[in-house]
Amino acid sequence: MTKQTAQSNKKLTKSTILFLIIVSVVFFTPLNCLCFENKRESAVVIAVRGASPAVVNVSSESEIRKQINPFSGFGIDPFFDSFFKDFFDPEPERRQKKASLGSGVIIDGKRGFILTNSHVITKTGTITVTLKDEREFTATIVGADPDSDLAVLRITSNDPLPAIEMGNSEDIMIGETVIAIGNPFGFSNTVTTGVISAKNRSVRTEDRIFHDFIQIDASINPGNSGGPLLNINGELIGINTAIYAKAQGIGFAIPINKARRIISDLIQYGEVIQPWIGLTIQNLDKKLAQYLKVPGNKGVIIKEVVKNSPSYKAGIYEGDIIVSIGTRKIISNNDYKTVLKDFSAGDTIKINLWRYGKALNVSVVAALFPLDLSGDLAYKLMGIRTENISSGKRSAYKIRAKQGVIITEIHRQSYLYQTGARPGDIILQINEINVKNLKDFEKAIVKYRHKTSVVILLQRGAQGYYISVKL
Repeated sequence: MTKQTAQSNKKLTKSTILFLIIVSVVFFTPLNCLCFENKRESAVVIAVRGASPAVVNVSSESEIRKQINPFSGFGIDPFFDSFFKDFFDPEPERRQKKASLGSGVIIDGKRGFILTNSHVITKTGTITVTLKDEREFTATIVGADPDSDLAVLRITSNDPLPAIEMGNSEDIMIGETVIAIGNPFGFSNTVTTGVISAKNRSVRTEDRIFHDFIQIDASINPGNSGGPLLNINGELIGINTAIYAKAQGIGFAIPINKARRIISDLIQYGEVIQPWIGLTIQNLDKKLAQYLKVPGNKGVIIKEVVKNSPSYKAGIYEGDIIVSIGTRKIISNNDYKTVLKDFSAGDTIKINLWRYGKALNVSVVAALFPLDLSGDLAYKLMGIRTENISSGKRSAYKIRAKQGVIITEIHRQSYLYQTGARPGDIILQINEINVKNLKDFEKAIVKYRHKTSVVILLQRGAQGYYISVKL
């Protein structure tokens, strides 16, 4: 054997030994010794770890008054109980305190803004927010919107607060994994996972219909309400809500893109401001739709265009048919109102019309409702005109009320007139808005102009009574 051959064999032997060592390590070392601990860190674990510090427990304490209505045995509508509470003070021993639990998520750590559900903080007294690290804060209500079931709270802290960045709910996919975090039954920071079952769901409750919800296959219990819905990347794509009591094994969440505009309004105004484009519409009769050859025989017809309104300036006419707004088809009056809620003043709204057998696209820039039109609006909706209570009116009608607005004119065909309201009556409240003066009255009229009815508190002399008024 030559010296060169020996050296080659030596190198071959070393290579063979190295190969055998590698094989033995791979095939004979226990599998768990090869696995790194972080292999257990799934995308869900990472997402929860990043988001959970910003998920809070919302507890509220309110005083429940058990009152005895002396007229309850006479068959009077229970609705009037709210009137009698102003005159009959309950006994102290009948006062109770009740705590309710829900969830929320910090969306702005610098300013301390927390997003939750409106029903979580309804009729509350003191609101306490508890973080994952057990810090507690007393929260104030920035604004609440029952129509969307969203509310914004605020807490103040000298130390930094964790927060979740808002994601995008427009590109969510049916079947993709989602994560819900909340406090069901008081068990803080409970995590559940599931998938998106459907998009754009409408959910009917006892008193209203909620639109455009995300449906997931994880049930949302009352304690989960107000907590975040995350995608697999840990991005906030929705707010869980437990408004559907019949849900079994399913849950619903408010898309975060829909919530953005509502949050902005609540922070800026304390309430959601409905955009105004100056249209009055009505449902389209099927026969008329066929006669006008409206595509699909579906749409709503424009009954009135307010002069100099955004729609007037955009070239929209009475008799035009609204077929869709953006990508949303408009089939009924409710569809129209629901879609408008997704816009704010200053937004450009793309409206698809049908006019004289031709399709037409127009862009309307939404605005705030002009308060100088509220007087005409009140007459149109309720058939009344009102003024502040002057000294002359106080003397003429022997008015005892120290605040409110006086009805100076009432249409004989109006619902209010038929219920017995007359000039000289004082309006003290519309829904939850206390009417101290004409400005409050105008604000209430504008706010509730899209409602089908409102409840007003009238006073005549020393007597006060509530009336549900159709609009």
